[in-house]
Amino acid sequence: MSLFHVLGFGVKIGQLLWMLCCWFVSWFIDGGIEDKPGLLIGSVGDPSPPEKTKMTTTMKKKSKLCFWSKIFKIPSFSHHFLGSVRFGKTWWRKVVVAWVVFWVLVSFWTFWYFSSQAMEKRKETLASMCDERARMLQDQFNVSMNHVQAMSILISTFHHGKIPSAIDQRTFSEYTDRTSFERPLTSGVAYAMRVLHSEREEFERQQGWTIRRMDSLEQKPVHKDDYDPEALEPSPVQEEYAPVIFAQDTVSHVVSLDMLSGKEDRENVLRARKSGKGVLTAPFPLIKTNRLGVILTFAVYKRDLPSNATPRERIEATNGYLGGVFDIESLVENLLHQLASKQTILVNVYDTTNHSQPISMYGSNVSADGLELISPLNFGDPFRKHEMRCRFKQKPPWPVLSMVTSFGILVIALLVAHIFHATVSRINKVEEDCNKMERLKKKAEAADVAKSQFLATVSHEIRTPMNGVLGMLHMLMDTELDVTQQDYVRTAQASGKALVSLINEVLDQAKIESGKLELEEVRFDLRGILDDVLSLFSGKSQQKGVELAVYISDRVPEMLIGDPGRFRQILTNLMGNSIKFTEKGHIFVTVHLVEELLDSIDAETASSSPESTLSGLPVAERKRSWENFKAFSSSGHQSFPSDINLIVSVEDTGVGIPLEAQSRIFTPFMQVGPSISRTHGGTGIGLSISKCLVGLMKGEIGFSSTPKVGSTFTFTAVFANGMHTAERKSDPQSNNQPMFSEFQGMKAVVVDHRPARAQVSWYHFQRLGIRVEVVPRVDQALRFMKNGTTAVNMILIEQEIWNREADAFIKKLQKDPLVRSPKLILLANSIETSVSDTLSSGVDPPMVIVKPLRASMLAATLQRGLGIGNRETPQHRGPPALVLRNLLLGRKILIVDDNNVNLRVAAGALKKYGADVVCSESGVKAISLLKPPHEFDACFMDIQMPEMDGFEATRRIREMEEEMNKRTDSSKARWHLPVLAMTADVIQATHEECLKCGMDGYVSKPFEAEQLYREVSRFFNSPSDTES
Repeated sequence: MSLFHVLGFGVKIGQLLWMLCCWFVSWFIDGGIEDKPGLLIGSVGDPSPPEKTKMTTTMKKKSKLCFWSKIFKIPSFSHHFLGSVRFGKTWWRKVVVAWVVFWVLVSFWTFWYFSSQAMEKRKETLASMCDERARMLQDQFNVSMNHVQAMSILISTFHHGKIPSAIDQRTFSEYTDRTSFERPLTSGVAYAMRVLHSEREEFERQQGWTIRRMDSLEQKPVHKDDYDPEALEPSPVQEEYAPVIFAQDTVSHVVSLDMLSGKEDRENVLRARKSGKGVLTAPFPLIKTNRLGVILTFAVYKRDLPSNATPRERIEATNGYLGGVFDIESLVENLLHQLASKQTILVNVYDTTNHSQPISMYGSNVSADGLELISPLNFGDPFRKHEMRCRFKQKPPWPVLSMVTSFGILVIALLVAHIFHATVSRINKVEEDCNKMERLKKKAEAADVAKSQFLATVSHEIRTPMNGVLGMLHMLMDTELDVTQQDYVRTAQASGKALVSLINEVLDQAKIESGKLELEEVRFDLRGILDDVLSLFSGKSQQKGVELAVYISDRVPEMLIGDPGRFRQILTNLMGNSIKFTEKGHIFVTVHLVEELLDSIDAETASSSPESTLSGLPVAERKRSWENFKAFSSSGHQSFPSDINLIVSVEDTGVGIPLEAQSRIFTPFMQVGPSISRTHGGTGIGLSISKCLVGLMKGEIGFSSTPKVGSTFTFTAVFANGMHTAERKSDPQSNNQPMFSEFQGMKAVVVDHRPARAQVSWYHFQRLGIRVEVVPRVDQALRFMKNGTTAVNMILIEQEIWNREADAFIKKLQKDPLVRSPKLILLANSIETSVSDTLSSGVDPPMVIVKPLRASMLAATLQRGLGIGNRETPQHRGPPALVLRNLLLGRKILIVDDNNVNLRVAAGALKKYGADVVCSESGVKAISLLKPPHEFDACFMDIQMPEMDGFEATRRIREMEEEMNKRTDSSKARWHLPVLAMTADVIQATHEECLKCGMDGYVSKPFEAEQLYREVSRFFNSPSDTES
């Protein structure tokens, strides 16, 4: 328990000291920092007394708050202080060393403390045992002394007080033997009578023996077996004698010995009769036994001696001397035998009357322990001093508790130091790594900036001449060229557009890698985008004879909110790959809501069986392309109720993807095989870009491919609903139908034995408002027209059925008078479709519609075929060139560019639309031309120009307009000229900078005439306004 107490105490003290150190350092640092602003404030000027008081009160409050904030910020400060590089590199080693040294000292102190406590306890135990033995010896000696004193009174009474004496040697011997138990420490008792020299002869005659001297025995001790009293010399002549007349049997050999003839006995006898008390001799060898002993002597006085007698009176009243012999060794041994723990300590008894030369009365000096305790002994003689010295027999035990405790503290301290060292080292390592990563990050950011700048520069330097090339080729197409020249121009245009497309893909990949690709959020028409993409690939599909079709579910809203450009890019990449690798069969694009497929897989328009596909050829299993999507799992994406989650599939019957190449299909710049790029061309980054764009649209992309069968790519994308509230509440069917009123109420019959293809035809014709019935054979179509209550306006026949059943169908149609001859429309896959010569007599040839089907193309074709062309818009009236010249008629547009070729291209494109174009080669000149008031309606401004770039020029123009608006009446129209950026930089930063400096739009090079018109026409109210 003591170990835990010490450890807990040490930990608390260490924690307290550490917190105090951190608090002191934080107080010192913060105090030094906070004092500086005060000096600066005071140096500005002396405030007024009220302000001084207010400032003083505020500073006091702040100091109190600062104090408590410092108290509570100690852990935070210690964390930041420990983790700093300055601390880690300068002080933490010193702190660790100081910590170790401190706890080593604490360990030594703990060892010393516990050892001293153990020693004190050992001393207390030894002192207790020594005191106990000394007390017992002293008590028993006092008992013996009292009994000897009582015997002296008894002798005085019955020997000297009675005549004749009542005591003789036999009586004395028997009495002393019987009462020896009352004197446990005495070896014997003897009585010596005082005899004057004048009484010696009479005394010797009465006793029958001669008084013998004792000093000869003291000088020449003899063994107890050689002792013979008769051989002793008579006592020499002296004034008085003290011969022993009575003695206990144990000391009967002292009878007739003169006590005054011995040195120790003489001194003892003289002191006893003079003091009237019991006195002790110095330790000396006893007669006959030669054992060390002492004699206790009491004087026997006459009975009439008063208690206050003088020493002289005591000497004169002395009758004799009673002595008790104490064998020190025997009596101490007997005493120790009475104690149970006698073996644990060694006892020594000393006569210390002479402190310089103490006399050992009992015991041995041999001991393994240096610890010694002394207990004083009082035997009743104030002249003699005695003491008992005690020591342990065995050495003290090893201080195990002290060693374990101190070692444990030292180990814990070293462990804490190691942990602290490792922690600080780790912090320094992490901080160094962070600094290194920060430096690498800055380098990477600098490299990214350099990369972006490089791409922008390369893009600008390539796009600028490409703008001139494509622009001039476009203008060349408007001139009179023969067929060969037109073919050369188209080839050059296609090559230039391919180069621009490659540049765009590389830039997109760079944006994706740098994380700078952002999506727009605009309202767009999904079906219009699909029609535009179909128009883009219609020429190639018709040349190859590959059927190209699109189907969009009725549950998909007409308008969505998202990035139409990036959505178009994904479809273009997927359909471009399908066109590239498909030589026969079909390419089928379907668009559904994810909820449709979640509710029922039957909502899919085509299955993998050949009978139900678009062209009758087998296709890859479409379900495998989305089986790993999270949207179809229980833990799919959680979207808002207003989100539109689309799933788009692009199915083809091409060559498929080899199994070994499917794992790297989305890797940038990776082709399926080395021969693919040579055979079909391409860079291998289209799918990689598409995958990244799908991810930005919160979707997923996957594919299913079977070699020599085909591939199906499927992706999901999340958009917002672009339909207004009123439009959502109306009929969903009407939302998906353009307003072609001339087709309302018409009825058509589609003859097609393939359900998927028939459904595509039904989808496109019902968009025009035409009611469509689908039948698999021509005879069923005739039966439907004969039995129907509503007249059929047109029959839509697939080319495959027409080639097989055309003659029979025409004959049945001519023979049946009940059937009104409807308009025949042939749905063909290529322009080379020919009409049979058998139809030339009596029957008009059918109208041919070349797939892919699109709403605008269908409307224009049906208007011409059915003779309902009143719905032509002003854009379609008159010759095309004349129509284009009226679009921007009366509009004055300024073009600013330092490149003369770009000026000519842009001016020629805008002049084709009837605009009045003014060109400027610099931004400075443009500012002078656009100083309000001016007559320009719009301005195309190049960004990168010498002397003054387009950003600075636009800012100057906006400043002039702002000043003009401040000077004019607020009721009048405010000056704001539409300024459109015209540059080859297509990075997002350039676009943002354009908007930031006040530009209204953005046109990227190379541009086309339609693009310039589309951008500038956004700022003009209407064509009628243009014509005015």
